Amino acid sequence: MNKLTQSTKPTKEKQIDRKWHLIDASGKILGRLAPQIVKLVQGKHKTSYVPNMDIGDYVIVINASKVKISGKKALAKEYTNYSGYPGGLKRINFADLLVKDPKEVIKRAVSGMLAKNKFRSDRLNRVNVFSDEKHPFESKLIK
Repeated sequence: MNKLTQSTKPTKEKQIDRKWHLIDASGKILGRLAPQIVKLVQGKHKTSYVPNMDIGDYVIVINASKVKISGKKALAKEYTNYSGYPGGLKRINFADLLVKDPKEVIKRAVSGMLAKNKFRSDRLNRVNVFSDEKHPFESKLIK
């Protein structure tokens, strides 16, 4: 008897094909850029996406120092770190962090948008952020 319904076959580890994507952050708004990066890193743009496997791609972000945010958020937006000890709260606003370490701004935005599960650290490791146009992954990109 013929099958009347179609079935989808699950993706196997050997079938995962990770590609490399280059994103230029110069002049782009951080809140619009981060979801694009997260979508590529999670693999949601692929037809073979399944939530229980990590099938995402590698992302290279260049010109991180030229990313923008709208309004007065450059001075109002604060990033905090707390050591757990009394007096151990450190705060830095967006403008100062962008000058000090532009990579950290994009890494924190992407980290905040990723699901808090066992795949998070692996996905964050596939995001490579550079403050200028130079990066060591030229051979990985398909032209």
